[in-house]
Amino acid sequence: MDDVVVTSDLTKVFGTFTAVDKLNIRIKEGEIYGFLGPNGAGKSTAIRMLCGILEPSAGSGMVLGYDLLRDTEQIKKKIGYMSQKFSLYDDLSVLENLNFYAGVYDVPKAEKKNRIEEMIEMAGLTGREKELVTNLSSGWKQRLALGCAIISRPSIVFLDEPTSGVSPTSRRMFFNIIQGLARTGTTVMVTTHFMDEAERCHKIAFISAGRLIAVDTPDNLKNNTLQGYLVELTLPDAMERLSSIEALPYVKDCNIHGAFLHVLLEKDKNLADLAAFTGVEPRAIIPSLEDVFITLSKRQKEGEVHA
Repeated sequence: MDDVVVTSDLTKVFGTFTAVDKLNIRIKEGEIYGFLGPNGAGKSTAIRMLCGILEPSAGSGMVLGYDLLRDTEQIKKKIGYMSQKFSLYDDLSVLENLNFYAGVYDVPKAEKKNRIEEMIEMAGLTGREKELVTNLSSGWKQRLALGCAIISRPSIVFLDEPTSGVSPTSRRMFFNIIQGLARTGTTVMVTTHFMDEAERCHKIAFISAGRLIAVDTPDNLKNNTLQGYLVELTLPDAMERLSSIEALPYVKDCNIHGAFLHVLLEKDKNLADLAAFTGVEPRAIIPSLEDVFITLSKRQKEGEVHA
């Protein structure tokens, strides 16, 4: 498969603040590429540069063979883009919104009717074509906004926090649609801070404080990042005991996860030592993407990760 997005040291600076710091990524055709990180990590800024909306401060990039600095107008014509604010017109109906975006994206008149019908069916809005968007739930608005973004059948679609503020059920349905798009060859780049969504991507790029700290498949990240034996502890005074557990010679890392402590041991034979120290039986667990991200973020702060 060909690379449809390539960046080399792509950077965006606002005054003295570096929002994106020397980003190097490659995205293949038909891939769901998850851009994962906390709020303020630089995800949206990176997406806007790749869409030709923001001009990079330094570095270079290609999208669908077009240069990010010279060919921004060509890029805009070839891609779909959906921001977290959905970009819909509340005072227009479902059909009127789709008609408007079909015009914006220059959908040929001969194909317009069929494309609109396809998008209505995809969004699950059949029979609600005349309903005003303001009356739709967040989940319906989200799927309609996706329909507006892909009505021109773009080769690549950029989705910036598209599931922010919608229910878990709507998020799952939305990702089912994304996976269907990818199966037909559409490339999807999606920013998110939801770990369950990241699990459904072909590849994940972790970004923190504007810097890329890891890129791989979800399984490879979970299997190869932590380098130790992960266990879970249920302690009523977990926060108070965190530092003492972290100081144990056989403990590599220790973090709060809701009501639990996740402890990374050097070896499985340290289980008995930890049980004796805490008075609680540790449970061996498979690392989650959240465990991976916390570990990578810590390493970056300690200067161990250089993307």
